[in-house]
Amino acid sequence: MSDGVACMWMRGGTSKGAFFLAADLPQDLSARDLFLLRVMGSPDSRQIDGMGGADPLTSKVAIVGKSSRDGVDVDYLFLQVFVDQAIVTDSQNCGNMLAGVGPFAIERGLVAATADETRVAIFMENTGQVAVATVQT
Repeated sequence: MSDGVACMWMRGGTSKGAFFLAADLPQDLSARDLFLLRVMGSPDSRQIDGMGGADPLTSKVAIVGKSSRDGVDVDYLFLQVFVDQAIVTDSQNCGNMLAGVGPFAIERGLVAATADETRVAIFMENTGQVAVATVQT
């Protein structure tokens, strides 16, 4: 990771955060979480050394990868990075960040854009459910 990691910073609903391809992040969860804490600038109540906005609504991460599940295009893992604590958790889902997964998947080449609208089936790893997004393309 010394050469850098591609990240797309996007707003999803009332939240915004970092969108990463799953393949670009460390597979080891501890290493991944330490990396994400550094990206956001946590733990620091102002997140001055990172991209986080010193608020839980702006300290979020979406990890997206091509899915191997039938009828599903991408897998989406939501992670909340605490602002003032060294904690990264997957204990909840975020529908706001979910709104950015479809556009991200198309932009990063995980899903091919079709005509005026592109349907993206998204497996939400946090809940085990599938959401279908329709993205204007």
